[in-house]
Amino acid sequence: MISFTPLKTLQNVEFRNLLTGRFFIVLAFRMLATLLGWWVYQLTKDPFSIGLIGLSEVIPAVSCALYAGHVIDMNEKKRLLLICNYAYIFLIGLLLIPAFFNVEMHFNGHEITYFIYSVIFFTGIARAFIGPIVPSMIPKIVKKENLPNAVTLNQATFLISSVCGHAAGGLLIGYFGVKWTLVVIISLIFVASLFFWQLKQQHSEYKKEDVNVVESMREGISYIFKTKEILGALCLDMFAVLFGGAVAMIPVFATDILDAGAEGFGLLNAASDIGSMCIITLLAIVPLRKNQGKILLVVVAGFGLCIIGFGLSKLYWLSFIFLVMSGMLDGISVVIRGTIVQLKTPDHIRGRVLSVNSIFIMSSNEMGQFESGLMAKLLGVVRSVVFGGTMTVLVALLVASTNPKLRKMNY
Repeated sequence: MISFTPLKTLQNVEFRNLLTGRFFIVLAFRMLATLLGWWVYQLTKDPFSIGLIGLSEVIPAVSCALYAGHVIDMNEKKRLLLICNYAYIFLIGLLLIPAFFNVEMHFNGHEITYFIYSVIFFTGIARAFIGPIVPSMIPKIVKKENLPNAVTLNQATFLISSVCGHAAGGLLIGYFGVKWTLVVIISLIFVASLFFWQLKQQHSEYKKEDVNVVESMREGISYIFKTKEILGALCLDMFAVLFGGAVAMIPVFATDILDAGAEGFGLLNAASDIGSMCIITLLAIVPLRKNQGKILLVVVAGFGLCIIGFGLSKLYWLSFIFLVMSGMLDGISVVIRGTIVQLKTPDHIRGRVLSVNSIFIMSSNEMGQFESGLMAKLLGVVRSVVFGGTMTVLVALLVASTNPKLRKMNY
């Protein structure tokens, strides 16, 4: 039976403001990721240099994540969200220096690359906080019975903005260059802040309590390890994306293998998000009713097979199709995993659990980018992608055989 209940969730004005702000900020982040991968590869012509972008961000992000979760649970969330928003504006604004004044200041390619890594290191700190804040605010804005719909809409918003960000980033780089693309990115983050200002304050339930920081962080970790469904879903996502992060090598495929140019690169970079957006839109209308745990395991294995196909393809249209299919399967995974985490987590510990969740996500995405760059240097680009896809399939099989609670999960 077709259900349009997610559309009713959008009648909540505050929820719409939160999603709209998130749309613009994720749009900017995806454009920035597209720009940095392209910019750094053009400066160095070294696939490993792309991997170092992810490493530069993931080290501070993971290091600060547990403390960030504690801070989110103990403080007012709207204020933290806005602080992180404006921190990003300042940090990304620093990249305008080499972009606009490269000739006058006589920067060489390696100096610009190191400067980019330095800036991204500090954005990693901001990301440790901003990543868990938005999902931690959702349960306070929508009713519990609407939470699965809200999670689906949140993920749909993320993926729509990702598609637009990847594609627009490539097109803007091709037509206007790096520096003006950076100006657009900063402007979009500022627009996001205007919607975040419209949110109501969300004060901590621990406002009058003296909470030990170490005990607080330990409580979040302990809860995840006790809840096997959450632990299994997070491990599955982390290791699957860690090994299946072919997207990081798209600048190399677009430039050296598929000869696609900047515009083709932008569309190829958006392909997986296009697939995710299509499937999540479908799930918003026809939600999954049962066997979500089994479906999660199957789609992750299918994702790995698509990555193998992409690595072996020498045709642009075929590579595009494999990435779209991988995005569709990943989109199903994202919705199931996000719903499991939200439904299984109590309000008072949500920030800390979502911060640990962000560690898994950042470890998989950014460390996956580093792993892809390192393996590309050791094995070659094509072999590294095929290896990653194969490992993703094996991870799905391993989790399926060792986590019966996740395998039997229904919600």
